[in-house]
Amino acid sequence: MNRSTTEVAIVGAGPAGLMLAHLLQRAGIDSVAIDIRSRREIEETHRAGILEQDSVRMLVETGVSDRVLREGSRHAGIDLAFGGGGHRVDFEALNGATVQLYPQTDVFIDLADARERDGGDVRFGVSDVSVDDITGDRPLMRFTDADGARHEISARILVGSDGSRSICRHAFPEDQRRQYFREYPFAWFGILCEAPPSSEELIYNHSERGFALISQRTETLQRMYFQCDPAENVDDWSEDRIWAELQQRVGANGYTLKEGPITSKVVLPFRSFVQEPLRHGNLVLAGDAAHTVPPTGAKGLNLALADVRVLAEQLERHLRHGAEDALDQYAERALQRVWKAQHFSYWMTTMLHRLPDASDFDARRQVGELSCVTGSDAGSTYLAECYTGWPTRERDPR
Repeated sequence: MNRSTTEVAIVGAGPAGLMLAHLLQRAGIDSVAIDIRSRREIEETHRAGILEQDSVRMLVETGVSDRVLREGSRHAGIDLAFGGGGHRVDFEALNGATVQLYPQTDVFIDLADARERDGGDVRFGVSDVSVDDITGDRPLMRFTDADGARHEISARILVGSDGSRSICRHAFPEDQRRQYFREYPFAWFGILCEAPPSSEELIYNHSERGFALISQRTETLQRMYFQCDPAENVDDWSEDRIWAELQQRVGANGYTLKEGPITSKVVLPFRSFVQEPLRHGNLVLAGDAAHTVPPTGAKGLNLALADVRVLAEQLERHLRHGAEDALDQYAERALQRVWKAQHFSYWMTTMLHRLPDASDFDARRQVGELSCVTGSDAGSTYLAECYTGWPTRERDPR
């Protein structure tokens, strides 16, 4: 057993864990981050990404990278398509904010490169991960590294940022955790295709056949989704069938998609989840380990980055200034944003998707709701404020 110490041990080296390690280093706080996946495996997991203004600002202003500005695509609004036409929600005009289309994979690459550049201690491809003594003064993180050596790292604080299958989440005693969960009766059938963009901005399409989302990746590679049954088998869908379904859904609202070879097909199930509290002893949760949201509101990655921004501040208060309440203040501040994002994601999802048992009344009511949003400055502004994110730039006055 190789034994060592650090100030903060981070289980999970995706975007949340790496950003936390980066922010801690800037504050002079040592950390070790581990992940069961290899760096290459994470880089090759393609995920869409809409970044709020604060997420973009965090990447640039903390010195991670400015590639998000150079290679990302700035979006000043979205189209809500329903009732036979498109209705643009102009974020910039409504609340002076925009979002950036920048894949989560690239966020990870930028962060991993920054940790390597700055000499950060990140270990990918580990196994047999466990945490222990989480209520003691020196909690432990144990794992086997990629070369087969066993390690035990003693830390002052453990952070679980190990995703939706988190082991750290389950380290909380059962009688000390509350889990809030909602499963949805539909999923997204997602594709990557080699084609030019069909639209300059995202199209959120409501139709009698179900929801569709038309997104972009690059000038030659596009990401699109349509609502499907969670049990759908991707092998049952030929390229012709997929394009016919997508064209029918958006065609009902006057759009035509530019087609091309499909390079990837996947079914993405939906769920909403929150575990409370976010802290037990000297173990805290962040990102998908603590909460997941449906992708409709583009909140997952942004929530994870917002978590660790607050967590880094509170860890500095705790470790450098002896603030005993700092970890509890992290949990309180993070959960306020989490539940706002849960509401927004649920609202967008139920407003745009066709429920399996929906009546004609339900479908017409959805169109009425969408009309209220797009036909009112107040309604459109609410959507714009939620979608572009709630400002978090101010520091905790405490």
